[in-house]
Amino acid sequence: MILCLDIGNTQLYGGIYKENKVIYRFRKVMNKGISSDEIGIFLRSAIRENGFDPGEIKRIAYCSVVPDVNHSINNSCRHYFGIEPFSLKPGARTGLKIKYTNPGEVGADRIADAIGAYTKFPDKNIIIVDFGTATTIEVLTKDREYLGGAIVPGMKIAMQALEERTAKLPKVEIIKPSRTCGRTTIESIQSGLYYGNLGIIKEITKEITKENFKGEKPLIIGTGGFSGLFRESGVFDEILPDLVLDGIFKAQELNQ
Repeated sequence: MILCLDIGNTQLYGGIYKENKVIYRFRKVMNKGISSDEIGIFLRSAIRENGFDPGEIKRIAYCSVVPDVNHSINNSCRHYFGIEPFSLKPGARTGLKIKYTNPGEVGADRIADAIGAYTKFPDKNIIIVDFGTATTIEVLTKDREYLGGAIVPGMKIAMQALEERTAKLPKVEIIKPSRTCGRTTIESIQSGLYYGNLGIIKEITKEITKENFKGEKPLIIGTGGFSGLFRESGVFDEILPDLVLDGIFKAQELNQ
């Protein structure tokens, strides 16, 4: 079995792969001061308590956008699994032609999304929208050129900003509202978060398509924690929650 980990700003998202398929997924809230023991104990417990043997993990691969946590991740893998993990970072084989002005600036999670996308949909122009702490938009050509994209504040960040920066607006559950015109403050915030993000995505993907694909419609993929909210929006051709894990899995194969 292979353990794949996506280390984000607020969560660790993991999956166990067996015979090229993810068979178990889990999440953990992260903080920058987390120790290798906390991570190692959590990983072994999560694996064991869900009916799997931690001793069957043969390889570990991860991508991280939180450099302060990488040392703890590496040490937890060595100490609790006896495995030197693979980290998706600049210099690793990706199968991509990265056209960013400075390729080293591209977040590892964005690269993992792109790898996962071209693995599933070769020979397609693709736009990926990843709803994480930040909502990231990636642009990938059928020739596996990673062109770049856009980054906007994520839905949770936007909700927290309203709560923290205003005197009377409350924290709300982030859901698809039953109507656009809210009849309460909570409904109004939920409407703004959902339809505001939907409008952002529609406009950015439209302009990207005109600029890069000469109006030819690319495949548009949604992924990340809040992607399921937009399943029936008509914007996405595919909703693939495991895309980043699939990309990490493929990357470790490329770098064997």
